[in-house]
Amino acid sequence: MKPPLVAVTDSVFASLEPTYKILAKLNADIRLAKEPTPDAILEVAREADALLVTYANITSEIINELENCRVIARCGIGVDNIDLDRATEAGIQVCYVPDYCLDEVSDHTMSLLLSLARKITFGNQQIQNLNWKTKSIAPVWRIRDRILGLYGFGKIPQALVAKAQAFNLIVIAHDPYISNEFANNLGVELVSFESLLEQSDYISIHAPLTPETHHAFNADAFLKMKPETLLINTARGALVDEQALASALDEAQLAGAALDVLETEPPLDDSPLLKRDNVILTPHKAFYSEEALLELQTKAAEDVARVLSGDQPRYPINKPSG
Repeated sequence: MKPPLVAVTDSVFASLEPTYKILAKLNADIRLAKEPTPDAILEVAREADALLVTYANITSEIINELENCRVIARCGIGVDNIDLDRATEAGIQVCYVPDYCLDEVSDHTMSLLLSLARKITFGNQQIQNLNWKTKSIAPVWRIRDRILGLYGFGKIPQALVAKAQAFNLIVIAHDPYISNEFANNLGVELVSFESLLEQSDYISIHAPLTPETHHAFNADAFLKMKPETLLINTARGALVDEQALASALDEAQLAGAALDVLETEPPLDDSPLLKRDNVILTPHKAFYSEEALLELQTKAAEDVARVLSGDQPRYPINKPSG
């Protein structure tokens, strides 16, 4: 039997050694695209049995050219860079890795919340500018007994709950796919989106990017928030309308924001969110630790191996036709 061909469309990993190690069991031929462009991807993927994808866009046009593909594994949580409907129609299994960075993202989210609430980064900027005055950071509010609203209640926000409760935060959430019983067992009350906006002192975004959630946080949403609300986004940049957020900050409709993800990454020089004392930006790094990257690489390759061996993947996201 001919060894399977696995195409790696793009990679952020220092080494592909963990991938090679897992797929060596199948004697797989692994080929890395020179760059994540359609032509370069198809050069290695057209005849491939499997694709390993990180950030490359796998469009319907690319999928239409795949002659032998049985599985596309996304090295990450979201699959908005893969045309899932077309892959399903083409009979291609799509997998992802939904649980590789639960600690990292929930830790990063809590760190951003604390940095915003305690004005850590702003205080540091003041000291760097030789301004040693407590008044310059006022007002700062006590964290205990304030309300943290979670937009989306998947595995990452579930991991965040205990960390937030350790600071005596009251946690509420909005997620139409989660039962009240499940949330209540974690000490969380499910509420409507409008109630989340109106009640929360801190709002943390954790929903996937879909047509329904795109720009969920828009001008209308900001109008419903308390003026002292702090917004945190470690999910997808396009869940927040950045122009509307900048305007809301200018109008003091909310007090600040901490964003690990942006609509355009890296941000353009004229981004309205740059150079603001009440905005913290990190470079889409919430997922990162050395352990998380190894887990991500390993689990994605393992699911490719499962499908190519005729077994069910551990993390399927679709049910392919045929």
